[in-house]
This record gives sequence, structure tokens and C-alpha cells, in this order.
Amino acid sequence: MTSEDNARQSTATRPSLFLERQSYRRRRLSDAARLLPFLGAALIGLPLLWPDGSAGEDAVPLSSAILYIFGCWGALILISMFFGFVAKRFAAREDTETDEWRH
Repeated sequence: MTSEDNARQSTATRPSLFLERQSYRRRRLSDAARLLPFLGAALIGLPLLWPDGSAGEDAVPLSSAILYIFGCWGALILISMFFGFVAKRFAAREDTETDEWRH
């Protein structure tokens, strides 16, 4: 056996270091979905840092704060819907791929 044959055998038995694109994207999507509640908590808690006028600064009106909170709430709903649709598409794609392998 030559050194080339040994190299071929070692690469043939060694598992791949990289994930497939679909599984990599699905995992990154699930990671982003897991971080979404923390992002939402930070965005909704942000008005607590706004000046309230007791320190002599210009206060942010309560109506602006409420609009900001409901805007963040609506944006979080839309983002989670997007994640749901993409996850459903990935699941449907995986189901068709597994059906192709079975037949």
C-alpha cells in the first residue's frame, strides 16, 4: 500500500466536519427563534429607560411609549409568524426528501 491509498482510506472513513446547508439553516433558524423572547423582553423593557420628566429632562409622552410597545409587540408577532412559515417549509422539504429515499 502506498501513502495515497492510506490517505484515501482515512478520508473515506472520517465523517464530514460540515453540516448540510438545509440542516445548518434549520438549526440557525431555531436558534434565532429561541432568542426572539429575549429580544422582545429587551425591546419592550426599553421604555423603562426613557426619561420621565421628574429629573427636569424632556419627558417622552405616554402615548408614544404605548405606540412603541404595541409596535414592538406587532413586530414580534410578524417575526414569529415568519419563523413558523419557514420552519414549516423546511419540515415539508425534509418529508419529501425522506419519502424519496424510501421509494
